[in-house]
Amino acid sequence: MRLTVLGACGAWPEPGQACSGYLVEHDGFRLLLDLGYATLPRLLERIGPEQVDAVFVTHGHPDHCADLNPLLRARHLRADKPPPLPVYALPGALDPVLALDRPGMLDDAYVLHEFTAGDRLRIGPYEARTRLLPHWVPNAGVRLTAGGRVLAYTGDTGPSPEVVELARDADLLVAEASHVDEVPQDSVRDLTSARHAGRQAAEAGVGMLLLTHFWPGTDRTAAQVAAGDAYAGEVAAAVPGLVVDLG
Repeated sequence: MRLTVLGACGAWPEPGQACSGYLVEHDGFRLLLDLGYATLPRLLERIGPEQVDAVFVTHGHPDHCADLNPLLRARHLRADKPPPLPVYALPGALDPVLALDRPGMLDDAYVLHEFTAGDRLRIGPYEARTRLLPHWVPNAGVRLTAGGRVLAYTGDTGPSPEVVELARDADLLVAEASHVDEVPQDSVRDLTSARHAGRQAAEAGVGMLLLTHFWPGTDRTAAQVAAGDAYAGEVAAAVPGLVVDLG
């Protein structure tokens, strides 16, 4: 299993950056985890839009799903249209982004699979287990298993023991870490610090921690140091183009 970071900014993309988006590949199957602002150009530097096999969206905030619209346009507005794209999301999460075009324009470009957080899914070669994590809107963390390897991704979440259960013994935890040490008081239930992500990674016993969803202006090096104070394993900061092979 291989993960490629398309973007790792939270809220809006910094210059030259993109918001949350990750390409996960195994046995030739290409799955997108989230597709936020400015991720599609990053994706198209690597593969064509017709080569995406499925999309999983954790929640409906636009920094996680806005570029689904141009991806569907890039697949639909071409002479050799690929088959409809399977898209997995919580009920209603994608209603706004799917309504950006005139009614019916993109209906043939995708098949929407709505699920309930807690469901188990089969997405190509991946066994996907989902878990509801705390955020301003419903957010589904996901645990992907394929080829004996496990990748856990939180989407956006506040501190929760559910994160530890999602990531238990995973080879890689991709964890939201909007802030380094202190999360603003109005967000403490809905976002996580890098320091707390490190504590959760240690408790879960993961093989590697990848910090992501950085608030614009966040010092990535400081975030790695903060996470490493509690977690003794490898800590990396997500940047566009970073590739992690899980064996």
